[in-house]
Amino acid sequence: MPSRRSSPASYGVTMTALPETFWWGTGASSTQAEGAAPASDWKAWETAGHAPASGDGNDFATRYPEDFALLAGHGLTHHRLSIEWARIEPTEGRRDPAAIEHYVDMLRTAREVGVHAWMCLHHFSLPGWFSIDQRGFPDTRARTYFWARHVDFMAETFGDLVFGWQPVNEPSAYAVLGWLEGTAPPGRSGNPERFAEALEAIHLATFEAALRLRQTGRPVATIHNVSPVAPFGNDPAAQGWARTCDQVLVGCWTGAMRDGVLAVPGRAAIERPELRDAFDLVGFSYYNGLAVGPDGSFHPYPADARVGPLGYAPWSEGLPLVLHRLAEEVPEKPLLVCEHGIGTSDDGWRMSFLRESLGFVEQAVADGIDLRGFFHWTAVDNYEWLHGFEVPFGLFDRTREPRASLDVLKDAISDRSEGANPS
Repeated sequence: MPSRRSSPASYGVTMTALPETFWWGTGASSTQAEGAAPASDWKAWETAGHAPASGDGNDFATRYPEDFALLAGHGLTHHRLSIEWARIEPTEGRRDPAAIEHYVDMLRTAREVGVHAWMCLHHFSLPGWFSIDQRGFPDTRARTYFWARHVDFMAETFGDLVFGWQPVNEPSAYAVLGWLEGTAPPGRSGNPERFAEALEAIHLATFEAALRLRQTGRPVATIHNVSPVAPFGNDPAAQGWARTCDQVLVGCWTGAMRDGVLAVPGRAAIERPELRDAFDLVGFSYYNGLAVGPDGSFHPYPADARVGPLGYAPWSEGLPLVLHRLAEEVPEKPLLVCEHGIGTSDDGWRMSFLRESLGFVEQAVADGIDLRGFFHWTAVDNYEWLHGFEVPFGLFDRTREPRASLDVLKDAISDRSEGANPS
């Protein structure tokens, strides 16, 4: 069971120990910020009534010059965005020049105002022709031909305009939602063998994309959703499920990065030594801990923690557990917090959550962990998948009005700048 750590307040830390080169940023996805692409499987999911309409997202498609300037002006000089495959290749083999130029202009604009863009190629949404007609990543040809072709095109077309790559958002979550819970495309559920196949496939697709993208000379980071996992109660079945869940969330891909062996529960281990060199950084998203019941059901953790509107309990104390674990399991790779935030209308809660987490970030660096940056999710309130626009995550609301929680990050960035010793 995960152990609790002291409150960062007890460390007496400020943010001045972080290096001047520390990356402060934000993250968003195309579907959430621009709305679902007409040719995407998520648009079909909305149309079928499985999710609220995303519309134009938070209008980032037209307001990106304003948004980038806003972020740069507050010291948030790194931003992860996704380029929607279904927009630039809505039909197999036929790319949309206007959509491509739109994204080229977006990346140029970010650079001009001082924002370093990190690009994600797949954030839950895919072209329908790929995920449905070609069966998506579980189909070997779809993964090794169509996906590989797309990755190469992205590298060639946008490689000179990005600071770095974060190729696939939360591979394990993608497989769980689409092939285990059935709450996202393709909507499969209740078949553990099919889920294991999909999980293995998305991990392979992620590693294979990284190997290709590293050839651009830009840094490549993972974005794995990581949570400390504990059994819900003392039942041996719950303990077994907790171990399996931990292997799904963390163990399978850390083993591939460390040893070149991808070991997905329910599948034969795959030995591919080149996987050790696929990524430059171990990036992850962190929000909460997780308890697993004797029937495999998920529960908030810790049990006494406040539960947010998405059904989990935001828990800052789990962040240092993740940081130290990843530093120990993949010791040769620097770490990156790719995504961290809280969905709530209570901005006071967001402020305290953020302060606590930043204290743990500071302490991790003081402990000698090579942590390169911290990206807040998200900059501007956006579409939150099954919850539409009801759960705000942003430092700014959709009118671009700043929240008080923005000052927490601004103060941290200011402390870092004032206390850093440039090399």
